[in-house]
Amino acid sequence: MKYTNEAEIMHALGIDTWRHLSKEKMVKFAAMMPDMDTEVALKIVEQFPEFRKFATDSFGAIEKAHAATLADGKHSLDQVYQALRQNREIFERELRRDDLTWEQRMHLLELIQETARLAAQKDTEHKRHVGDLLKKTMVGVGSAVALGVVFVGGRILTQGREEPDGSGES
Repeated sequence: MKYTNEAEIMHALGIDTWRHLSKEKMVKFAAMMPDMDTEVALKIVEQFPEFRKFATDSFGAIEKAHAATLADGKHSLDQVYQALRQNREIFERELRRDDLTWEQRMHLLELIQETARLAAQKDTEHKRHVGDLLKKTMVGVGSAVALGVVFVGGRILTQGREEPDGSGES
């Protein structure tokens, strides 16, 4: 869909005035920019005198959310590793017993191997999760950067369209 006026864009964002453009909606706005008429997008962006501060604050919010998610994931992973370590210690202690049959020893060794496999699996899952988070963060950052580029580029385009005689006619 090509947005040709401000009303269509505000409707798509679910706002009735630009004062209600939250940080979350600003990211959505940035993602919508390729589908906007250039003149309309420039007109909207020009209404934000503190646009850079707003974009910077949005980056800060994205970074904080990313860091909190990573910290929470690491805490959960540490708990899993601790539980697996405790299980291995119990299995190893049981292996030292003299009254175990060959089958019991084999079963304990299999349990120790299983804890190692689980730890490796959790590590792989965590790395995949962190990679996915990084990709999502980069999309958010990329959208905000694109919005800034459009803003700065739009000003340059607007200035480049002015006639040398200063009449402003195109």
